[in-house]
Amino acid sequence: MAMLRRQFAAALAATTGLGALGLTGCSTLGVPSAAIPPGGVQLLYWGGPILTMNDAQPQVEAVAVHAGRIVALGRRDEVARWQGAATQVVDLQGRTLIPGFVDPHSHLGGVGLQAIAANLLPPPDGPNTGIAQLQDTLRQYIATSPDARELQMAFGFGYDDSQLAEHRHPTRDELDAVSTSVPIVAIHQSGHFAALNSKALERARITADTPDPQGGIIRRRPGSREPDGVLEENAYFGALQHLMPALSEAQAIRWLEKSQALYLQFGYTTVQDGRADPGGVATAVAAAQQGKFKVDVVSYPDILTLGEGRFMQGPYYSRSYRQHFRIGGVKLTLDGSPQGKTAWLTQPYVQPPAGQPRSYAGYGVMSDAQATAQMEKAFAHNWQILVHANGDAAIDQMILAVQTARARYDGATPMRDRRPVLIHGQTLRHDQVAALRRLGIFPSLFPMHTYYWGDWHRSEVLGDPRAQNISPTGWVLAQGLRFTTHHDAPVVLPSSIRVLDATVNRRTRSGQVLGPEHRVTPWVALQAMTLWAAYQHFEEDHKGSIELGKLADFAVLSGNPLTMPPSQLSQLQVLQTIKEGVVVYQAP
Repeated sequence: MAMLRRQFAAALAATTGLGALGLTGCSTLGVPSAAIPPGGVQLLYWGGPILTMNDAQPQVEAVAVHAGRIVALGRRDEVARWQGAATQVVDLQGRTLIPGFVDPHSHLGGVGLQAIAANLLPPPDGPNTGIAQLQDTLRQYIATSPDARELQMAFGFGYDDSQLAEHRHPTRDELDAVSTSVPIVAIHQSGHFAALNSKALERARITADTPDPQGGIIRRRPGSREPDGVLEENAYFGALQHLMPALSEAQAIRWLEKSQALYLQFGYTTVQDGRADPGGVATAVAAAQQGKFKVDVVSYPDILTLGEGRFMQGPYYSRSYRQHFRIGGVKLTLDGSPQGKTAWLTQPYVQPPAGQPRSYAGYGVMSDAQATAQMEKAFAHNWQILVHANGDAAIDQMILAVQTARARYDGATPMRDRRPVLIHGQTLRHDQVAALRRLGIFPSLFPMHTYYWGDWHRSEVLGDPRAQNISPTGWVLAQGLRFTTHHDAPVVLPSSIRVLDATVNRRTRSGQVLGPEHRVTPWVALQAMTLWAAYQHFEEDHKGSIELGKLADFAVLSGNPLTMPPSQLSQLQVLQTIKEGVVVYQAP
């Protein structure tokens, strides 16, 4: 057992190393020898690179797993001592074992809708390059989809006006050409817009007399008050309450299972459900109680729809998972999306949307006073809060709200570790990074935009130099901060490999590098997707790295991201996803 004692000491040393990086509070646990049965441990992994994401011990030759936890790691000859008659030995055959990916921001419930909707994504994730192709996709979906027949309406997800040949949203008339009898809701890839046909507008109760809601716009036909079918931000979100069909519990849980299956393909062992509504939280609780979750799901309900907040008072609001589910805090949204030109900026867009003046800079969802009130509500209850803020004006609003709440609830006492999170922060200014550090705001950034919308940001949205500095990971690292990187599924597919590739390479669709000073090494990019993501969720003690006592949450990759040319990272494949020692996904 001397090896175990040495490893435990090394784990404690690793804790000190992480503290130097600002990841304080990390600890590991040893497993006493009495817990190891006479037949040996359950699993041994060796035969390929094992990347721990632990700076103090970056790579090992072998890992031993028992009862879902890591009980030994190091040289193969040392770990082999834990082998017994009942041990299953997994030969990696040259493949790479890493910690399971921890999702720092996405929408599990929204991916469920994406999974049953028509695929309106542009290449490389879908076939839609123009409005005619989009119409054909919807026609085929209505004709063949059992989900469309069951729901008596057609959802499509993922159209992107920046990638359509027409460079605009489809109109109600173009969707009416698909069907006038079936309600059609075509959801923009950003998730902040939708285009509706006339039947869907009727169901949503939107007419020429319907006023624009606060924080949203109903786009109109030129020279008229008549809606043209496109809804922005709160106009779209408000319409959903009339458009979403009433699902049975069984149907809703089936959507979640389809969503989970998609995450499993990409090596995620912890998944976030951001901005969940009360119905979504109730469905997730029911799914957990029925044993439907194979991975850990952490939910952040929308703070504006909490109602009486019963979920925040129940057993699932906890730092511990029950049946692989917990509520981790709340979510607040302050603006829209830059690719859709609704993010709230301090300087105008390069090309404003049709009908907007040259001074147009997007808009916020609420006033400073309203944002501060919600922040203080979270601080008063000690809820961790995730804040969607893409535009630098929205980030200013978040900084003001956190600063005000800290002054009220921390005062002269040491700052409580609530870990408020900036979600997206795409136009984060250099001068704002210091405020994040000072106020303890953790940045969860979105470098995938460099690939999907980088060219669009340069030519139409932000222009240079703002486009060069979207999701400025280099500035964050220079300030001594750590960050996470996300996919924001269903905005894009929950592809860990595309997140990794974009964070390292920052290449646009046309092959241009956007912000070379913000590129990071594959090691740092992987840490942002594993250990630092676990820290964001207050889970760094038991997740995010291959260390003694942590959960045996792993992903097996087809190659080694540290040794392959960075330009080839997008070719990596996830071959297995392993949750607490159990294979929950095996690539075909």
